[in-house]
Amino acid sequence: MKRCLRNGNGVNEDRISDLPEALLLQILSMLPVKDVVTTSVLSKPWRSLWKLLLSNKAPFLESLHLGFRFGECRSVEVGMWIGIAYARHVRDLVLHVESVKGSFIFPTGLYNCETLESLTLRSWVLVDVPSPACLKSLRTLRLENVDYKYDDSVYNLLSGCPNLENLVVYRGNLLEVETFTIAVPSLQRLTIYDDNDGEYCTGYVINAPSLKYLKIDGFKALESCLIENAPELVEATIMNVSKIINEKLLETLTSVKRLSLALSPLELKFSCNNYSGHLLL
Repeated sequence: MKRCLRNGNGVNEDRISDLPEALLLQILSMLPVKDVVTTSVLSKPWRSLWKLLLSNKAPFLESLHLGFRFGECRSVEVGMWIGIAYARHVRDLVLHVESVKGSFIFPTGLYNCETLESLTLRSWVLVDVPSPACLKSLRTLRLENVDYKYDDSVYNLLSGCPNLENLVVYRGNLLEVETFTIAVPSLQRLTIYDDNDGEYCTGYVINAPSLKYLKIDGFKALESCLIENAPELVEATIMNVSKIINEKLLETLTSVKRLSLALSPLELKFSCNNYSGHLLL
C-alpha cells in the first residue's frame, strides 16, 4: 500500500492519509502484519516499535502496557499495536491515555479476544461497544475514569465477559451514563470508587449472584445503589456514602459475615437501627 497515487495529470496525490482512521484500521487489519509495517501510513517515529513487536519470537505475549498522549499518536497505530498483541495471545493489556482535549476511542473490533485475561482502560479512553463484546477469558477488568458513549456500552462490554471475576470501577463527574448497571453472573469481587456529584448519574444497579466481596467508596451524592441479587456476599465495605444508605441496601447486606462501615454519626445511627448482623466500624 503506497500513500501517494498518481492522478490523471501525473501528479502524486496523498489519498490514503485522508481516509478516516477507523477505515484505515479496518483496511490494515486485513493485511499481513509484515506488510502493514512497511506501509507509509504508519508514522516513521513509531516504526521501530512495530519492528520490535514483530521481532518477538515468544508464542505468547504475557502483557502489553501502552501509555501515550492523545493527539501525539494516531488511533490507527495504537489499534494495530493491540492487534499484534492479540495475535501473540496477549493475556494482560493496560491502556493509559493522557489528553488535554478529547478521548481515544478504543477500537470496537478490539473488544474481541480469546486469550485476554486482564484488561485495564485508564483515563481518556472512550468505551463505545455497540454490540456485545467477546472476551471469554477475561477474569479482571479495571475501568479507571474512562468515558462511556451510552448506557448500552457498559452492558455490552460486561455481558461479553462470561468468566469475569474481578471488576474495579473508578468514576468522576461524567455525564454519559445515567444508571451504571453491573449484571455479571460470574463476578466475585466488585470495587467502585465514585466522586460523581449526582447531577446526571442517578446510581448503580448490581446483579451479581456469585459476588462475595464488595467495596463501595465515595457515593456522596448519588440517589441509589440497588443490589438486586447478591446472595453469596461474604464481606462488604461501605465508605463515604450518604443518600444510598437506605433500608433496601442494608437488607441486601444482612447475609454478609463481615461488614465495615465508615459513615457520618447520623448515617451510622440509621445503619445500626436497621442492620442485625456484625458491624466492623
